[in-house]
Amino acid sequence: MTLSTRIKLGIMMFLQFFIWGAWFVTLGTYLLTNLKTTGTQVGAAILTQSIGAMISPFIIGLLADSYFSAQKILGVLHLIGAILLWLASGSADFSNFYPFLFAYLIIYMPTLALVNSISFRQMEEPTVEFPPIRVAGQVGWIVAGFIIGWLNWEQSGQLSFTFMMAAIASAILGIYSFALPKTPPIKKSQKSSFREMLGLNALDLFKDRSYLRFFIASVVICIPLSFYYGFTNPFLNAVGIKGAAGIQAFGQVSEILFIILIPSALNRLGIKKVIAIGMLAWTIRYVFFMYGDGNANYWMLIGGIVLHGICYDFLFVVGQIYTNSVAGDRFKSSAQGLITFGTYGVGMLIGSILSGMIVDTLKLPDDSYNWRMIWLIPALIAGAILLWFLFSFKSKPVLKNLKIERY
Repeated sequence: MTLSTRIKLGIMMFLQFFIWGAWFVTLGTYLLTNLKTTGTQVGAAILTQSIGAMISPFIIGLLADSYFSAQKILGVLHLIGAILLWLASGSADFSNFYPFLFAYLIIYMPTLALVNSISFRQMEEPTVEFPPIRVAGQVGWIVAGFIIGWLNWEQSGQLSFTFMMAAIASAILGIYSFALPKTPPIKKSQKSSFREMLGLNALDLFKDRSYLRFFIASVVICIPLSFYYGFTNPFLNAVGIKGAAGIQAFGQVSEILFIILIPSALNRLGIKKVIAIGMLAWTIRYVFFMYGDGNANYWMLIGGIVLHGICYDFLFVVGQIYTNSVAGDRFKSSAQGLITFGTYGVGMLIGSILSGMIVDTLKLPDDSYNWRMIWLIPALIAGAILLWFLFSFKSKPVLKNLKIERY
């Protein structure tokens, strides 16, 4: 890639994840404190992104792989998303807020696959070229968290401003997307079938049993991920951590370090070990949350947050690279839509429902929560899927597109 293309893709990634980090980290706190919801309603809000993720591959397969340039679809979706975020910021209660959030996440989730597809289409060696581009996304998320913490929106009850900030950024990215490198549908020698138009051709990836096992593991590990996304911020505020959103941003700081280490880790350890390390980090994180507090064990809370770099990069970013390699050139956009469907769709859907129900069940008479028991459950799930993955995922010969020695 040219330097100009790298800069354009980096700005795209920065804005993409600034938008998400601007409101998503503090969503649970906003709902529980500002809108006075239950844990189940928090779970219902989180699962809207799962529905969006499940619709995503059909949008991507039908539009980006068949008819329209990916960067144009990205622009239109973010412009619509800006309007929905602004409307959500003015909602007085959950019943008014939920429809805007639901509509927005149906719009936003396909953009996660689109930014990956746009990036991969410009690259000759994704394993080497993608991580530095993706780092800009971490920086965007970090900046959003630091702004929220610096402006003290959590303690002052002004978290509605997070949606306004995200709306402005979404409008900027919507306009900017039309200046991104052209990413037209791949020309095919014959007319696409209805199956290909809907992106269902990506299901052919499951013929590779190793990929199928990876896919299943990625789906299930998103159940613990739902606990982290929905309830870490309320938990940190409950144990007395000031500027919790800013503290959580250190998780994205660690992502920058570990995403840079991905090429080296893949070459030295291979796909299986790298993903297994990511799963192990999820287990350790929740054990830290079980015993961490705002006093002597404060370091455990920081440790659990900083582990996010390993948790996310070594599982999800590596998974995107692995998926891109297995898919080849035939349906890169559909393949990214498929992994988004499985993780943020099916996995997060199950996790959002389960986590909300568990948090409500473990609510105490004084309106506090039994956080230790809440964090025990995702720790056990992450540990179980780690063991299954270690015994089920088999090493295979080198994939040329990955350019690693083994996986």
